[in-house]
Amino acid sequence: MGILFKKKPYSIGLALSGGGAKGFAHVGVFKALEEFGIRPDIISGTSFGALMGTLFADGFSTGEIEQLFSDREFTEFAHIQLPKSGIFDSSRFSRFLEQHLHARRFEELQIPLIVVATNLDNGTSRAFTSGPIVETVRASCSIPVLFSPVLIDGVHYVDGGLFHNFPVSFIRSQCECVIGVNVSPFVPREYSQSLYGIAERSFHYLFRANTNPDRKNCDILIETEAFGQYGMFDLKNVDRIVQAGYDAALEAMERFLSDAGKKSQARTLLQKFPKLKKCRHIHP
Repeated sequence: MGILFKKKPYSIGLALSGGGAKGFAHVGVFKALEEFGIRPDIISGTSFGALMGTLFADGFSTGEIEQLFSDREFTEFAHIQLPKSGIFDSSRFSRFLEQHLHARRFEELQIPLIVVATNLDNGTSRAFTSGPIVETVRASCSIPVLFSPVLIDGVHYVDGGLFHNFPVSFIRSQCECVIGVNVSPFVPREYSQSLYGIAERSFHYLFRANTNPDRKNCDILIETEAFGQYGMFDLKNVDRIVQAGYDAALEAMERFLSDAGKKSQARTLLQKFPKLKKCRHIHP
């Protein structure tokens, strides 16, 4: 991991993976970080991680984010269409963001944000850091085939998870310490043989395949098999997923601070954020 704090543009970076509704776990992580007094200096997000990161960077509290999605139905964000470029039209998702976001452009956010999407025309990743927010986040969340690509400046964009579901590499060189939240660890579970079930399973394998290099580049990695209990579009268990994220954050901090091989890094982090001592079960 190297020296935890060196002279880099940002002190704490937060990388948020995609994973559909499992991404509500990011909200639980935000809650834990707030309790520790840790405010990220920059956030990178892919797909649902981009959505959660945008809301956090826009100044929403964890409670407000939970409230935004409580008792929601999938049809409030997308509706089925005659299959053309995607099974679902996600224009309702854009209207939802336009209605609730305070900022309209990246430059107006309270925390610098990087949103990763995939250029479908050229087969490359793009990190958006400026310009309008809404369609960029929608593009990053647009799983191919399930959702229509989003046209931005004449280019078709889809889910950033095709190449970078866990966007640690986009901030690694700029940050002294990177906290990464991977909500898509693979957990074997039964799945439906329906079109939706097979698509969800297939994309989970695809997204999982490109996360390992980024997992290794985190200073503090937050993930748990508990995330695997939930489906990609599970809006019925938002509170449980948030709690799973909170618990995972506490456990990850405990591991980091009690790791004998990371004493110097842990000491530096505790000096910078003394509220970390409140993390339960931390060894003195």
